[in-house]
Amino acid sequence: MRRFGRTLVTAALAVTVVGGTAGWASGESQSAVTGPPPGTAAWRADTAHGRALPDPATATPHEVARFFDGLDDAARSALVRTHPLVVGNLDGAPVPLRYEANRLAAATGEARYASLAAPDRRILAFDPRGRGQVAEVFGDLEHAAHVSVIVPGSDNDATSYDALRAPHTGPVGMARALLTATGGSATGASVAGGSATGASVAGGSATDASVAVIAWTGYTTPVGVGLDAADGRLAAAGAPRLARFTAGLDAVGAPDPALFCHSYGSVVCGLAARHTDASDIVALGSPGMRADTADALRTGARVWAARGPSDWIADVPNVSFAGVGHGADPTSAAFGARRVPAADVRGHAGYFTPGTQSLAAFAAIAKGEVR
Repeated sequence: MRRFGRTLVTAALAVTVVGGTAGWASGESQSAVTGPPPGTAAWRADTAHGRALPDPATATPHEVARFFDGLDDAARSALVRTHPLVVGNLDGAPVPLRYEANRLAAATGEARYASLAAPDRRILAFDPRGRGQVAEVFGDLEHAAHVSVIVPGSDNDATSYDALRAPHTGPVGMARALLTATGGSATGASVAGGSATGASVAGGSATDASVAVIAWTGYTTPVGVGLDAADGRLAAAGAPRLARFTAGLDAVGAPDPALFCHSYGSVVCGLAARHTDASDIVALGSPGMRADTADALRTGARVWAARGPSDWIADVPNVSFAGVGHGADPTSAAFGARRVPAADVRGHAGYFTPGTQSLAAFAAIAKGEVR
């Protein structure tokens, strides 16, 4: 009887979290895409100048970087032509090679991905398996003094990546808005509001050339906001991919990134936090980060949180029981994150709208103008 009672509690909680909250709707269960990139078997069977190629499943990004450092241009180009899907997704490979490989992979693959092959695009990752995954760079990653990564939530994948959306929403809209905002001056803007820790923006501003922003749709996201969004299964599968991606940035000499994690993406960031070298982790519109406090994330990064007054995520119970729910509200005082002002944000997707307090604060964080 006691076991039956616990089962009822769990079922009731699942219904409350998933079905009884404004803005939530049922979604399809997704199979997470994990493991090394497509084409890995052929890659493992190949060599470069008689040398074995680094195993995408076991080689660290720094080992990958050292391998490519030992190759001449001809060998590098040959690997791009022969194994574009591996090189394009191989964290630690030189950034220009990844752009070239992904352009080739998108151009020779399915027609729905052809737009990713445009010569002016900087696609840092492209995996067509399942609904597809993609990462795109805005700005000059190779020379940037500051790098930010947008980690989106539900309903994002390679198939919808280039779809028309409301302005400043979706991974591309958020990345472009953030990059544009970093081109102005944030001198004197406050990002301390409501935090026991407090913070303020230092004087000065950065130019566009000093900042790069990456739209990272590098994990299998939930579809809709149903059971997949209420549990941590997809986030647990995505977190190692995000951690490895950031390790790849480090391996090619990029600065420690700031992670901007929207909605379910903040669950991914919460689980990945202790395995990344991020300078800042910003949770916006978050249902929870699978931690009771910012300290419990076990990260050296500064942890930030933002939630607008009309964001429906506020109606989602901050619970965690039998795998359902994502825990404490990151904007609560007890959680201990630094608060990002968001009083003028509208809805669940308005955090990167130009002119908002949140976007100004995000730009200051992205440029390292926070102390």
